Amino acid sequence: MKEKLYQRLIELTNGKQSSHLLQSIAKAKWSKRIIPSYMKVYDINLEEVSKKQQQFSSLHDFFTRELLKDARPIEQNPTTYVSPVDAKVESFGRIEWDMTFHVKGKPYALHDLLGNAERATQYVDGHFIVFYLSPADYHRIHSPIDGEVLRQYTLGQKSFPVNQLGLTYGKKPISHNYRSVTELKVANNQQIAFIKVGATFVNSIMLTNTTTQWHKGEEVGYFSFGSTVVMLFEKDAIEFTENVVQGSPIRMGEAFANML
Repeated sequence: MKEKLYQRLIELTNGKQSSHLLQSIAKAKWSKRIIPSYMKVYDINLEEVSKKQQQFSSLHDFFTRELLKDARPIEQNPTTYVSPVDAKVESFGRIEWDMTFHVKGKPYALHDLLGNAERATQYVDGHFIVFYLSPADYHRIHSPIDGEVLRQYTLGQKSFPVNQLGLTYGKKPISHNYRSVTELKVANNQQIAFIKVGATFVNSIMLTNTTTQWHKGEEVGYFSFGSTVVMLFEKDAIEFTENVVQGSPIRMGEAFANML
């Protein structure tokens, strides 16, 4: 009953008008007055931010803030994957034989997530990890490894919440929201899928790096609102590091897996 009620309410409020309204409010000049309260509610450390509070032109400008150059040290081992975002480890583990993985007890099919059944087979018996970004987090996206961009494409039309309520009661938002998929070829001819998932009614993924070569730690895009990143790995390609614990925080640049 709770699940159906939640889904109905979200569907009724998620449309072009509500999305436009959210974006208009966040980008309005007067919204910068909200920044002090926003910082207080989410306990945001301004010392690591590249601009002073009064220099932000809007709440959106603050939400997509950049950090000081050395605020996030990058693990330099070339065979180590680093977190592409500041986030919480929402879920991780092995991809099942039927090409599904689970988040909050819900099965997610790879062919839905990637929009292609043939590409989905590449990750059978591989591994996945889901990073959830809260409104408090730094929302710039960085490359997790050195790699060659094989293809990039977008899927989905709308973006539903990917917070705890959304993942628990929503209609599988991770695989049905608007999302931007990047497939990378990395060392040892391994391939990974790097999926950026929009959220909160706004298709909010902006790419800032359109080159075919990504370098570990460099910025590749940003989210305008709370969002999620999913990464998929082939069979016997990685081993998660000990700091990867469900529900634990992780910062951009910190190791989360090693190549095998």
